[in-house]
Amino acid sequence: MLRLLDTATGETRPLEARESGEIGLYVCGPTVYGPPHIGHGRATLVYDILRRYLEWSGQVVRHVSNVTDIDDKIINVAVTEKRSWQDVAVGAEDTWWDAMDRMGVLRPHVVPHATEYIPEMVELVARLVEAEVAYETAEGVYLSVANVPGYGLLAHQSLDSLRAGARVEVNEDKRAPVDFALWKKAKPDEPSWPAPFGPGRPGWHTECVVMSLALLGDGFALHGGGEDLKFPHHENERAQAVALGQPFARHWIHHGMILLGQEKMSKSLGNIVDLRRMLEVHDPRAYRLVVLQGHYREQMKVDETRIADASRTLSGLDALGRRLEEAARDGGSAPPSPDVLDGFKEQMDADLGTPRAVATLFDAVRRANIALDRRETEVGVSLARGAMVGFDVLGLAPVGSAEVSDSALELARRRDAARASGDYAAADGLRDELVALGYRVEDTPSGTRVLR
Repeated sequence: MLRLLDTATGETRPLEARESGEIGLYVCGPTVYGPPHIGHGRATLVYDILRRYLEWSGQVVRHVSNVTDIDDKIINVAVTEKRSWQDVAVGAEDTWWDAMDRMGVLRPHVVPHATEYIPEMVELVARLVEAEVAYETAEGVYLSVANVPGYGLLAHQSLDSLRAGARVEVNEDKRAPVDFALWKKAKPDEPSWPAPFGPGRPGWHTECVVMSLALLGDGFALHGGGEDLKFPHHENERAQAVALGQPFARHWIHHGMILLGQEKMSKSLGNIVDLRRMLEVHDPRAYRLVVLQGHYREQMKVDETRIADASRTLSGLDALGRRLEEAARDGGSAPPSPDVLDGFKEQMDADLGTPRAVATLFDAVRRANIALDRRETEVGVSLARGAMVGFDVLGLAPVGSAEVSDSALELARRRDAARASGDYAAADGLRDELVALGYRVEDTPSGTRVLR
């Protein structure tokens, strides 16, 4: 059974489904105002890997990830570029999904947009006002966090500690600096929607609590996001549900940030790396492998060396995939090694321990190659198939070779015959012919391998 560290309790405990037996997974999605960066890439890969593993383990998963399509950042870009805010949001979202598709990320089962749920958000804010845990000001509606039991749970800080560290905002009619906006009253030339407390738009924290509960129901299994969202975003989501007495997420997980050099990646530092550019230069699987090689809760360093090393490692995986195809054509029929899969599962169940799980699979790759070199075909096939099952679960299935023409295969057979008879000059000439045709030629214990 998968055990995950729960941010709320600080304990590693089993991930439990609700009574329906379905794992409701809510992941905070993008605010669509610009191209995705590699931090976004890590976030989506972490939860893609989690979902893939849960489904492989036999769980029914309902994966929901929102799109924030109205926000200050979107409005600011629209003003700067003299475009409509809708045009900014739609264009940025298209770019987002293009990058996710190139990384092989599974689309969430449901992708709610904030603007689709504004009536429900207005209703939630009205309920909070009626319950006297929210109050209206000239600028909007705010939640009084002093009226929320256990506020600060995800931050592991008391309300007094949070108050002491809060930035005092000037000219804002709030009862306390830590109170947060549920509804922002309209400003001139900004988009707005009607509400009993005046035209405006929802606060960011209100969007996710409404969409997650609407689509997954009270007490859904798991809420995830980056460690930068623990406080205030996730704490403020939770606070609204608590204030209304509604069970919220049963389990919280948070992934670590990206490090470029010794600094955390952030827009304020100006060290954002465009995800699209990286995917154009490198095999998209290489970044997935880099993410897998670090534990999801740890900060992760990314540089060209790590990506290049991952690409080379994947070449070895692809080579084993081709050897497995050849061995299967030659009659290798052994099933996937249960020892490999048991070791893989043991590591994954331990708080999604992908670094050790990947190491287990690559150890099987190494042993499979040794067995196939020794012509221990069934042993090699079993190990290779076990590794391939695990890699497929992680979204790292090997890339197969392109179809090789019959004429190229005939040249390869002639080359093997020339080498067997000691005519190395002829063998070299046949190799050159294959290369001129656009093929890559490898020498293996079983003969010439021709690849596109």
